[in-house]
Amino acid sequence: MKTESKANESAAGPEPEWIAILRAKVQGLRFGVVQLVVHDGRVTQIERTEKTRLPAGPDEHSRAG
Repeated sequence: MKTESKANESAAGPEPEWIAILRAKVQGLRFGVVQLVVHDGRVTQIERTEKTRLPAGPDEHSRAG
């Protein structure tokens, strides 16, 4: 599979810079959103929103009811 991606990359030329930035934004993200902003068919902005999920403790369950 690695050889297929290398073959595709060489046939299409080097990948755009925004793809490397996108990979960096996604790497290590557990919960969240990565959003691309496109103007005139070109990626102009990349936003990352990360959520921190806290485990529900036993006290939270008893208060909800």
